[in-house]
Amino acid sequence: MQVKEAIQQRRSIKHFDTNHMMTEKEIHELLSHAILSPTAFNIQNWRFVVVTDKALRQKIRSVSWGQAQVEEASILIVLVADLMAWNKEPARYWKDAPKPVQDYLVPAIQQYYEGKKEVQRDEAMRSCGMAAMNLMLTAKSMGYDTCPMDGFDFDKVGELLNLPSDHMPAMFVCVGKGIKEAMPRGGQLPLDEVVIQNQFK
Repeated sequence: MQVKEAIQQRRSIKHFDTNHMMTEKEIHELLSHAILSPTAFNIQNWRFVVVTDKALRQKIRSVSWGQAQVEEASILIVLVADLMAWNKEPARYWKDAPKPVQDYLVPAIQQYYEGKKEVQRDEAMRSCGMAAMNLMLTAKSMGYDTCPMDGFDFDKVGELLNLPSDHMPAMFVCVGKGIKEAMPRGGQLPLDEVVIQNQFK
């Protein structure tokens, strides 16, 4: 499938085949493409919690407004932001780069993030959003459907996943075989309403 086709065909699906299971190989393929998404300074500040445990999925559904896709999709991926990834052995993010690049970028990471909690959070959330798009487009190219979500209690999900104190949930992506098509698109705004040439007037 071409990238443009995947973009056009990807829809947020709410109803999944509860009997379908993804193979470990498929899940690995999906996540291997998710981690090719960009992150500032290559700090790779996303984490992917793949939830397959039925009892845990049921608990997560209970703090997600009872939304069925949380429990019924083949897998639930919780994208989690590691807010302190910038400070966890940052040299490893550039271990394969030429030494002059390492010498420049590794110290720059600390200079950019240290003491800036809002920047740490915003960057991590942006990173998770881009990774989620990679997940969804890869899933569509593999013949799977997805549903991105933020309709859940963030604190309670964090507790259920036993997240470290420097991690926070960003969003869910449910992945599986859809059994009911999405409703027709609600209506896209025209380009001339959302694209601004150079400056707002």
